[in-house]
Order: sequence, then structure tokens, then C-alpha cells
Amino acid sequence: MSRHRLSKKGRYIAWTTAGAAVVAGAGITAQTSIAAPAWPAQKTYTGRAFDACTAPSLAAMKAWNTGFYGAIAVYMGGKNRGCAQPNLTASWVKSVNSLGWKLIPLYVGAQPPCQTSANPEKFTASTAASLGASNANDAVSKAAALGIKAGSPIYLDMEPYDITNKACNDAVLTYVRSFTKTLRAKTYRAGYYGFSSSSAKAVATATDKTDLPGNLWYALWDKQNTTTADWPWDPKLFTNHSRGHQYMVNSKETRGGHTITVDRNAWDAPVALVG
Repeated sequence: MSRHRLSKKGRYIAWTTAGAAVVAGAGITAQTSIAAPAWPAQKTYTGRAFDACTAPSLAAMKAWNTGFYGAIAVYMGGKNRGCAQPNLTASWVKSVNSLGWKLIPLYVGAQPPCQTSANPEKFTASTAASLGASNANDAVSKAAALGIKAGSPIYLDMEPYDITNKACNDAVLTYVRSFTKTLRAKTYRAGYYGFSSSSAKAVATATDKTDLPGNLWYALWDKQNTTTADWPWDPKLFTNHSRGHQYMVNSKETRGGHTITVDRNAWDAPVALVG
């Protein structure tokens, strides 16, 4: 597709430059690192999922309801979101959910100060904590407006950056912790999308796990439909249905007369509670 967050060309360049290539207790940390009300039961999906820059029409979602994919990731907000979402309404969410589709809410928050691509919103070391909190509050507001209930995950999209830049990496982790902590205070589960060579690696290998997301969705474009065989880090991390793997991008596919260019994902992690 032409653009999700960065252009695909920009993401490939950034990826190469960067390096090559719940319920309490799930993932690497408890989802209740701060005081929170009782959590709704987690809804987990295991199987193939796809993400597309723009949420497809309801007609397309009906045509694509063949069983090959069971979930769709939707870009529900963030100043850095790459595409408009004319179809993404509360009515669409309700209708798609009634068809049996599982939804993966994705929020394109502020991006790192050392990231080479241009973005409408970036944080700095001094604004990372405040922007993390305000972005999380906006993400919860966007989710609730779509009928995505408390107890659902919200996956924070962090594009590639140079994790060897310590000041930048520290700012990213400050932002992510603030976003996560704010989500959990509002009883939404914390998820994170990033690249295995950079942004996901920073979270997976952080020494201090405090207030980091409990669900990790890693981009590793190796065309392997798995969340285990190519898992790049300690196998004890992000267990108990806490992993997603974006394994293929720019796959142009046609079902029922509707053609969509998608990214493919292997999924074994929380999905939205809709009501």
C-alpha cells in the first residue's frame, strides 16, 4: 500500500539503517503495574490477521470473510496516521464484529526525535512523558467512540529509529512507559508495534521492564507465518498469548471481487472487546 505510517520505501530505508534485517501476569510485565479496577476478561485471537492503510468498506469485509483471515488491524488515530478513515465508524466496527471479525486497534502516536522521516508529531526528551500521556488519553477516547470497550488492547505504533542513540532510545522508553501507564489507568491493555531490528527490540531487550507494554507486535518481513519459530529474543518473553508478527507487506489480494493491498500478520494476542 502507498502509506501506513511512513511510506513503505521510507520504512525499508529506516529499517536497514536501524540494523537489518491482558491480564496481570501476561507478557513481560503485569498489566496492572499501577492500581486499577478489575479487568474485563481478555479476548484472544490466534490465527492470521491483516492490516491495511484504510479500513476497507463493509462490502469488502463481507467478501473477505472466507476464513483465511480472522482479524483486521485498524488505524484508529494519532497525528502520524498515514491515511484517512472514511469507513472507520462505530457502525462499521459493530457490523464487522457481528460478521465474526476480530479487531486490532492501532494508534500512531508521536515518533522519536532521532527518526529521520518527517512526522507531524515528534516528542523530545523533555516532552516524552507528557506526550505519552496525552496520546494515550486520545487513543482511549478514539477507541471508546468506535465502541471498543475497556479491557481492549491498544497497540502503539513506533516506527524504526536508531536504538544505539542512547538519548533517543531513553526518550522513546519514557514515552512508551507514559503511554502504557495511562492506558492501564483507564483499563485498556497495552500493546506495541515495532521493528525487530529497532523499535520492538528496544522494548523486548530493555533491562527495566517497568510500565512497558505486555503485548508485542514485531515487524520481521521473513514471510514466516509464526510467532514462535522466528521470535528474535528470549523465548520466555511475551508468552501467554502476547505476540503478533507482521511477516509480509504489500500483498495485493483479491477476494469476492474486492482487491486490497495488505500486510500479513501471524497473531496470538489480545483483540478488541466490542459492544
